[in-house]
Amino acid sequence: MPPRGRPRGFDREEALRRAMEVFWAQGYDSASLADLTRAMGINAPSLYATFGSKEALFQEAVKLYVHTEGSGIWEAVETAPSARAAIEHVLRTTAEAFTRGATPRGCMIVLAAPQMQGANDQVCDALKAHRQANGCLLESRLKRAVEEGELPASTNCRAIANYYVTLQHGMSIQARDGASRETLLSIADCAMASWDALTSVSHEA
Repeated sequence: MPPRGRPRGFDREEALRRAMEVFWAQGYDSASLADLTRAMGINAPSLYATFGSKEALFQEAVKLYVHTEGSGIWEAVETAPSARAAIEHVLRTTAEAFTRGATPRGCMIVLAAPQMQGANDQVCDALKAHRQANGCLLESRLKRAVEEGELPASTNCRAIANYYVTLQHGMSIQARDGASRETLLSIADCAMASWDALTSVSHEA
């Protein structure tokens, strides 16, 4: 009878990292149990015994991504010397992070999201919360810039935050399609060239 449960020498963190790479490359829906167990080097009973379910494994993989491969992009938003510098940091760091090494390209939070129809609600909601949090972070930084006099009182902070977050998500798709770092940096440059126009004209939400 084949052995059941956790194999000898099982490394939970390494298995989780391998699962993260599968989800990142294939997305939640397309990552089969066979794909995951093969990459993780464990059998299905071990996966369920250790992580509980595919959904729970994915949730842990997302947390690992946020604290490792996905780190460094959003953390400096609040401490940047200006709102403009904060957004430029996000875009330029995004271009570098999404084209780093041989790892899957683009953002796991964006690209691993399941299709909405028939999708796992908890997985969809968790990824949506991550994406919305980034928009809220930018909006908060822009509002602070208004209070500090960097931006005019008429600035539509929500619209500008949504614009740059949407653009950052688009950079993720470009990266997955094979865009080079130079291409993504040029997108960041174009986005920052529009900064003055966006922040000098009032558009009420």
